[in-house]
Amino acid sequence: MVMIERVAAGVFKAKCLGLLDEVRQKRKEFVITKRGKPVARLAPVQETPPEWFGRMRGTGEILGDIISPIDEVWDADR
Repeated sequence: MVMIERVAAGVFKAKCLGLLDEVRQKRKEFVITKRGKPVARLAPVQETPPEWFGRMRGTGEILGDIISPIDEVWDADR
């Protein structure tokens, strides 16, 4: 649940960096007002989950030929 607090534009200007920290740490949301009317919203970013497709790309290593037949006879081949 996100808490919403109203902040005047002058107060926002003076305390901007502190408010940004509060948004990040407490997941708090602010509505910035000018002369009592809402102008903008400062809200925490919704992090997107990591993509699963292609996540391991570039981590494997080919150590030899895995396609060519080998000289060993398997039980399934008999």
